[in-house]
Amino acid sequence: MTPNPFNLQNKTVVVTGGGSGIGAAIVELFAAVGATVHVGDIDLEGARNTHANSAFWQSIVLHHCDIADRSSVDAMVATVEAQAHIDILVNNAGVGKVGTINETTPQDFDRLYQTNVKGTYNMSSAVMPHFMLRKAGVIVNMASICGLIGVPDRFAYCMTKFAIVGMTKAMAMDHAKHNIRVNCICPGRITTKFMMDRINEYPDPEAIRAAMDASQPMGRMGTPEEVATVALYLASDAARFVTGACESVDGGWYAG
Repeated sequence: MTPNPFNLQNKTVVVTGGGSGIGAAIVELFAAVGATVHVGDIDLEGARNTHANSAFWQSIVLHHCDIADRSSVDAMVATVEAQAHIDILVNNAGVGKVGTINETTPQDFDRLYQTNVKGTYNMSSAVMPHFMLRKAGVIVNMASICGLIGVPDRFAYCMTKFAIVGMTKAMAMDHAKHNIRVNCICPGRITTKFMMDRINEYPDPEAIRAAMDASQPMGRMGTPEEVATVALYLASDAARFVTGACESVDGGWYAG
């Protein structure tokens, strides 16, 4: 093992949904440890605003990419591969929906499926031939606590995140012989801007925040940076014997 197994020097990384939240934290951390990070985001301007003042701006490359659109995915992967071969893919982009099955329209269901499930498939299947040709590669998928347990009022979201856990395990088994590792992360409630904006929509945001903090045994929500450190571990040589794992980052929620 290298003296610093977390060093991503000379590695090329693609992070989807890297313009905000957990994805943005992953981009910044990976760039800080030496990687060239290509950000694929449907909101290119938002991604540019997020990373414009980064100390690692020269190591961050932005691309418009709609992961639900295979032609958009193929175009981005081809652009990146023309510059340097992709070493690591982080499938982070996703969307959410609050509601039971009775509160989930067919349009809601399709939207979550197309982005969370089909998008992860699109990205993974686009890079996999390159990984197999080189007999090397790492995929880190962003699942959720909702991919490990049923969570009330998250019917469609749970459906998609359970699918990502299944895809992770299947790809890990299929491609271990090709020296390709596939793992996923299952965060609990994380203090992203999206999460905090939703909390602030309630009549009593402080009460909702307190309830969400209390839902995790450590008594608080996690931070994007805490998820990013786990992504770095899984992407790095420190985890070179880890594949098919689903790492919980949830303050102990799943353990209970």
